[in-house]
Amino acid sequence: MAGREIEFHPGLGDVADYALRLVQKAHARGLRVVLTGAPEMLGRIDSLLWTFEPGAFLPHARLRAGEAVSAAMARTPVWLADDPRAAGPADVLVNLGPHMPVFDGGNGRTLELVGSAEAAAAAGRQRWQQYKAQGDVPCDVRQRAAATRAEARGATNDAAD
Repeated sequence: MAGREIEFHPGLGDVADYALRLVQKAHARGLRVVLTGAPEMLGRIDSLLWTFEPGAFLPHARLRAGEAVSAAMARTPVWLADDPRAAGPADVLVNLGPHMPVFDGGNGRTLELVGSAEAAAAAGRQRWQQYKAQGDVPCDVRQRAAATRAEARGATNDAAD
């Protein structure tokens, strides 16, 4: 069985802002999202989700370590979870670092958001190696985008010939 594909988004100046934009896009597509990371970062994201766009509301809930999802809250589309397993399966799992999240096999895409600071980059490199060691397939979205652009240029050049 092939490993999961893990998308790394490295070199981010503002991880929280980037995460908010990802959550907006995923929610607009009807996807269930779980964000995990350090409690301080999750608290910041929680605050920003209430204020990032005047007049807009993105339904979300904060799930701290040891808490369980209540039946009334189970349909919440966006979770900020210390332990992503407690939030249940998600279409998109977003790791805000610095540690590799523990998986239960119920998640679709996994996105690793890596800040531009050296400590964040070093932690991101360590997670990359951990994913590879367990048989997953990490990919750098910058390299994927560059390959896609090169492919499109090649197709354009072929069409012009």
